[in-house]
Amino acid sequence: MSFEYSPKVQDLQRRLQTFMDEFVYPNEECYLEELRTGERFKVLPLIERLKKKARAAGLWNLFLADAPNGAGLSNFEYAPLAEIMGAVQWASEVFNCSAPDTGNMEVLARYGTDEQKARWLQPLLDGEIRSCFAMTEPAVASSDATNIESRIVRDGDHYVINGRKWWSTGALDPRCKLAIFMGKSDPDNADRHRQQSMILVPMETPGVRVIRPLSVFGYDDAPNGHAEVAYDEVRVPASNMLLGEGRGFEIAQGRLGPGRIHHCMRTIGLAERALASMCRRASQRFAFGRTLAEQGVTRERIAQSRILIDQARLLTLHAAYRMDRVGNKAALADIAMIKVTAPAAAQQVIDWAIQLHGASGLSEDTPLAEAFAKARRLRLVDGPDEVHRETIARIELRKHRAPAPAAVATGAAT
Repeated sequence: MSFEYSPKVQDLQRRLQTFMDEFVYPNEECYLEELRTGERFKVLPLIERLKKKARAAGLWNLFLADAPNGAGLSNFEYAPLAEIMGAVQWASEVFNCSAPDTGNMEVLARYGTDEQKARWLQPLLDGEIRSCFAMTEPAVASSDATNIESRIVRDGDHYVINGRKWWSTGALDPRCKLAIFMGKSDPDNADRHRQQSMILVPMETPGVRVIRPLSVFGYDDAPNGHAEVAYDEVRVPASNMLLGEGRGFEIAQGRLGPGRIHHCMRTIGLAERALASMCRRASQRFAFGRTLAEQGVTRERIAQSRILIDQARLLTLHAAYRMDRVGNKAALADIAMIKVTAPAAAQQVIDWAIQLHGASGLSEDTPLAEAFAKARRLRLVDGPDEVHRETIARIELRKHRAPAPAAVATGAAT
C-alpha cells in the first residue's frame, strides 16, 4: 500500500490545519470560559460561530463518504483529517465530525429509509440537531452485545420499548433529538445475533427519561456529556425500525468499524499534542543544573513516544486501507488491533507528558489530565481490549489450524 495522500486530501489537510491554527487553538480559553458559565450541558456560542465558519470554508461532514453533503472520502483519506481535529477534544464538532453523530449519520445514510433520512439524517448533516447511541446497559456485561436485555416489542403499528441504557454520549445536550436504540425484538431466536434490532427513538417521546450524567475520572465531558437513560413503555411508530427486525447486530458491526478508525486517529492527534507539549516543556525547564531535555530519561521517553505514535498511526492507516478494499468483515483483525494499540500508545505518551509537567500536569492548567482520561476511556469504548485481543487471537489461530487427520481404514486384509 502507498501512504501518499491524493492532492484532494493534501489540500484538505492544509486547509483544516490552517483553520485549527486560526480559529480553534486561539479559542481554547474562550471555550473553557463559556463552559464554566451557567449550566453545564448547553449549546456554546463559540462552537456555533465556528461551525458557520467551517461550513463556509468547505470543511464540513468530512467523514461521510457517500452522502450528498459529505466530502466523498474513504476511511484512509479521512484518517489524517481526524488526527488533526483530534488534537483539541472539542474541535470535531466544529466540522460536524464528532461522535456519536458521525456513526449515527453513517447508519442513517446506509440503512435508513427515505422518510427516516428526511426527518433525521438531513438535520444531522446540517448540524441543526445532535443524537445519541443507546446500546450499553448497566445491568449486563455489554462487552458481549448479545447480553442486551432491553426489549423492543411489536404492538400493532407501533413498537413498545423498555430498558435502561448508560454511557449514551450526547444525550445531555439540549440539541439531542434522537436516540438510535438497540434492544431485543426476538429473544428466543436460536441465532443469538438475530435477536437484536435497532430503532429510532425521538428523545421527546413520553417514557424517555434522562436519569443522570456520568463522569470519567471526575470529568463530566460537558457540554455534551454521557447519560444514563431510562426507557419505560416508550411507544414509537413501526416505521422507526431500522433495516428490519433482527438486523441490529449487523447494523452495529457496520457502524463500529469506521467509528474505531475515527476514535483511533483522534486519539493519535491527542498523543501528538502531548508529545509536542513534552518537548517544549523539556527545553524550557531546568532541574539539577540542566534542562529536562538534557536528562537521559526524558530523551528516552521522547524517543519512545515518537515510536509509539508512529506505530499506532501506521497500523491505523493500514486498517483503514484494508477496510476500503476488502470491507469491514475481512478487516476485522486489523480493526481490533488498532483499537487495542492506539489508546494504549496515547495513554502512555500522555502519562509521560504529565510526569514531565509535574504537578501542573495533574491540573486543568494543561489539557493533559483530561486527555489521559479520554485515552483511558477508549480502552473500553466500542469494546474492551480483552474482547479485541480475543478476536485477534481467534483469527490468528484459524490461520494456522492443523488439517484434520486422514481417516484410518479398519478391517482385515484380504
